[in-house]
This record gives sequence, C-alpha cells and structure tokens, in this order.
Amino acid sequence: MNLRNVVIGMLFITVIAPIALYTDRFAAFAPSSSRIDFFEDVTSFTVPADSRRLNVLPQESSTVFKEPIGVVYTTNSTQEEVVASSDDGIIQDSIAAAADSQSQAVREHKSRVLSATEERVQSQTDAVIRRVTDSVSAQQESRSDGTDAASNSMDPKSLASNVVTQLASQDPFERKPGAKPYKASGKDHPKAKVGKQTDQNAMSDIRVRQLRDQLIRAKVYLSLPATKNNQHYTRELRLRIKEVARVLGEATRDSELPKNANEKLRAMEQSLTKGKQIQDDCAMWVKKLRAMLHSTEEQLRVHKKQTMFLTQLTAKTLPKGLHCLPLRLTTEYYLLNTSQQQFPNPEKLEDPLLYHYALFSDNVLAAAVVLNSTITHAKEPSKHVFHIVTDRLNYAAMRMWFLVNPPGKATVQVQNIEEFTWLNASYSPVLKQSHRTSSDSNLKYRNPKYLSILNHLRFYLPEIFPKLNKVLFVDDDIVVQKDLAALWFLDLKGNVNGAVETCGESFHRFDRYLNFSNPLISKTFDPHACGWAYGMNIFDLDQWRRQNITQVYHKWQKLNHDRTLWKLGTLPPGLITFWKQTYPLERSWHVLGLGYNPSVNQKEIERAAVIHYNGNMKPWLEIGLPKYRGYWAKYVDYEHPYLRECNINP
Repeated sequence: MNLRNVVIGMLFITVIAPIALYTDRFAAFAPSSSRIDFFEDVTSFTVPADSRRLNVLPQESSTVFKEPIGVVYTTNSTQEEVVASSDDGIIQDSIAAAADSQSQAVREHKSRVLSATEERVQSQTDAVIRRVTDSVSAQQESRSDGTDAASNSMDPKSLASNVVTQLASQDPFERKPGAKPYKASGKDHPKAKVGKQTDQNAMSDIRVRQLRDQLIRAKVYLSLPATKNNQHYTRELRLRIKEVARVLGEATRDSELPKNANEKLRAMEQSLTKGKQIQDDCAMWVKKLRAMLHSTEEQLRVHKKQTMFLTQLTAKTLPKGLHCLPLRLTTEYYLLNTSQQQFPNPEKLEDPLLYHYALFSDNVLAAAVVLNSTITHAKEPSKHVFHIVTDRLNYAAMRMWFLVNPPGKATVQVQNIEEFTWLNASYSPVLKQSHRTSSDSNLKYRNPKYLSILNHLRFYLPEIFPKLNKVLFVDDDIVVQKDLAALWFLDLKGNVNGAVETCGESFHRFDRYLNFSNPLISKTFDPHACGWAYGMNIFDLDQWRRQNITQVYHKWQKLNHDRTLWKLGTLPPGLITFWKQTYPLERSWHVLGLGYNPSVNQKEIERAAVIHYNGNMKPWLEIGLPKYRGYWAKYVDYEHPYLRECNINP
C-alpha cells in the first residue's frame, strides 16, 4: 500500500503537475482577445482535399511531414511571448523545479523555431532578388559592346515589378527539400563569384527593398474583399503598414534603417503570411495589382510632364545674378560721357579681309565667354571682329561690359536690333506670326528664344552685313577651344552654308523636324536626308545674295502661316532654306549635346574646335550638367567686381 502511494505521488509530481502548471499559466497571461482570435483563426482555417504542401511549416519532402515543434504564439501587434512562470508560492518547491525545467525547454524550442524562421525568410528573399539581378546581368553580358548604355540596363520599374511578383508568389516560410538557408554575412553565394562587387552593392539595400515590397503587398491585401471582411486582420495590417512606413522613411540603404527594422520586417512578413492564407480569390489579387500598376504609370506620366514644365521654366528664367549684372552695367553705362561710350577700331567693321563673327544674344555673361574663349585661342587676335546684336533692354549693359573688358586686340561692335528699321512685319513673315505662339500647347515652343526676333536674325545676314563676303555665325552657348581662322579659307563648293551634320542618330534627319504628311514637304524633301546643326556656321554671303536665299526663307515662312509644315524654332526653316546648299564640315569642328546629353564622348570634347551647350541645361544655370560646366566656367573671371557684387559664383 505504501509503495502504491509513492508511485502515485511521483506520477503526480513528474507528469500531471507540470501540465496543470503550463495550462494555468497560459490562461493567466494570454489576453482574452488573443485567445478568441486564435480560436477564430483555427476554426476558420480549412484544409483542402488534396495533399498539398503546407506553406507555414518547414518541408522535408512532398509527401512526408515532420511534426511541428509545439510552440504557442500570440497574434497581437506586439508579438509577446508566452512563457510559463515558476514563482507561484502555493506550489511545492519540487513542483516549481519541474515547472522551471519545462519552461526552459519551451524557451529553447521557441528560440530554435524563430532562428530557423528568420533564416528561411532571409534565404527566400535573397534568392528571389538574386535571381532577378542575375537574369539582368546575363542579359547585359549577351548584348554587344556597341549598344547604348541606356539600353543595356533593365528598366527600374520592370526590375522592381519582377522582384515584387516573385516575392508575392512565394511564401517566405517555404523551403525546398534539402535546401540550406543562405546567410548574407557568411560565405559568398556560389553565383556571386563573378561580379562580386556588383552583388555587394545590390545587397547593400536588400532590406530597404524588402520593406518596400512588403508595403506593396500589404496594400494589395488591404484592398481585397477577404481582408475587408476580417476586421481584426485589417487593423493588424494597417498597424504593420504604419510601422514599416515609419521605419523605412527616406532610407535608400540598409545602413540608414533604424535598429528595429529587422523586427518590423519579420512582424510584417508574419502578417502577410496570415493574409495569404485567408485569400481565396487570386483573380481579384491580380486585378488589384494591375490597377496599381496602371495608377503608378499614370503618376509617372504626370511627374514627367511636371518635370518638363519645370525644366522649361528654369531654362527661360534668369538667375538673380544674371538679372543683377545687366542692371548694374546699365547704370554705369549712362554715367559715361559720349566719347567714353565708343569702341575703338571702327574702320575694321566692314573690312572683308578680316575674320568676322555674328553673335546675336541678350546674355552678357554668355557673350563674354564666347569672346574670351575665341580670343584666347586665336593666333592673330587683331584680325578677329565680333558683331554683337542684342535687344534694347540689354544694349547698354552689353556695351558697358565690353568697354570695361575689351577683348585684347580684337574689335567689338554692339548693335541694337531696334536700329534695323528695315526689319518690320511687312518685310519679315515671322514677325506677323510671333503673336500666335503664346497659345501653343507644346511647352518647348513657349520658350522666349523661339519668340524672339534675335533668334531669327540668322536669316538676314546679308542685310545686316552688306559689305562682307563671309561671316561665321555663333550661338552664345558655345565655347571655342581652337583657332577658327581656317574656316574663312574653306572651299564650300558653291554652297551657302558650312555646317556639321548631325545624322549620326535617326532622329536627327529631316523627318524629325518636318511634317512629311503634308504634300508640300513630301514632294520637295527627302525624309532621310541628314540634318545639320546651328551654333557654328560659316556663311558665304556672296552666294547667299546670288541665290536670293532670304526670299526662299520668306516663301516657306508664308506657307507655314498655320504652322502645319513645322513647329516653332529656327532649325526646321533652316533645313528647308539651305536645302542642297549646305557643305558638311568635319565633325571635330563642332561637338553638340553638352546641354542635354550626359554621355558625350570625352575625347570628342577635347578634340573639338567648338563645344556647344545646346539644350536646356545651360552652364550658367543651376540645372546645367556639372561634368561639363568647367569647360565654360574657366573663361569667366569670378573675381571681377561686377560679378562679385551680383553674387555670381562658380
């Protein structure tokens, strides 16, 4: 009888008491709402008839399952752990010791499960992103070396879409049979042996990508009907979205994330896994993703339009310094007496044996750079004559600048366009049409340079310089890097215009600028004919007069009164006016694109006689390309008193 009592007592201590202690503690510490949610989730979970793999549990094979470790988690937002306590005073010391042992075992089991879960999440996500980046690398390596750099890289939107799609299609807790988790901090992945540096750069923001992908997936789940019907899960998911958005912030690299980023990432992943289980309509999910994609594309289109508008606005808005400079110069000019307002060497202005330049500009600083760079590289500066024509607003400032800063031995003339009384609306068709451009829907053609008659003076060179034989026309956004005297001795083979052709790309041919659906254009011109560039053009004025080129220009301007042959600008009418009258110059004379193309060949720039900042990104604007600004800035004396007073800095 005594032996029987001893056996029953030992059985009570070793088996029944720990079970009672464990269940009582769980009931004491677990919140009531968590218990209700837990039972609701369990009762609502349905098992399919076929033997599919369970995504939540680690898999060893497709048919054999290991028993999951019995760990209980709460489903509240803080992810509290349920741990059995061992300090109850009403239980005997021996029972308390047994409870402590049981509790310790539970904690060890739970630690192993969490560690394995984290490794599987990391492995799955790394594998998805690595497959996408590896596929991009393979595509890039298969391309030829002659392709454009822009076309060799996958579109960022497509890359992000691939990553999101693969992440959404895989459960982060799923593991293939025999697969080992990959740890980013350990040995290199086998595929990372080639291009290791590229992989390291890609891994530097992997957590940021994961968080962003989670936000996208969470928003998709939040909009699905199955989620809306589950109020508890909806609240949980919204909380997770706020947490992840707060953690992500403006971070672009993992190093910028806070310390609790991994914790929030794991919590969100668990919530998304739960959401995946309650979704029963994949078609609705796909539909929502497509709607989000269309919405994103629309937003991108709007942003591109806003960017173009702001770029055009910036291009036609002078910085404060360049607005201050002409005001300061104008004030100083009218303080001079009449004799001090005159330029030296007026007899050289009509000498046909000298090298004459035509520069039409309202930008004092830009004109100064053109003259400074030209004279710096001229072998015989005294033979160079610069004819500058500007508007009434900048006339005094332009004269004052070159009176104070004469270009060495070269000769300068500054004229006011108002002095050309012959240039009026009855003579020039473009003056009649200029008032219509303010309603043009294309923002590009609202730029004042397309409206200004200064931009169209290039078609009236024989009238402006009646006694000259040849003139080199230059824009004010160029920099001269070599002596240009040889251009006056070129044989243009009876042509009027000498220019560098720009048909290296298909969009620089005639069909890019002219409307070939109009019979007047299609019957007269070749759509594949090579275009050429304004900005540095040598014009034979004698041939111009013989062939009456100005009247050809007027004829086509009148035909384009309704703007159906071409839009605003000077290049399209220039291509028409000098059709079959243009002699192609060597490409090294004139290199373009420094105002819009960040990929101009460096060797071409260094070999060029003239570099041209055509485009909106002028070097004197803040939006100018920094890599090219130095070629222009070295001809500006930023220590000049006028520039310092107007706060014009490099």
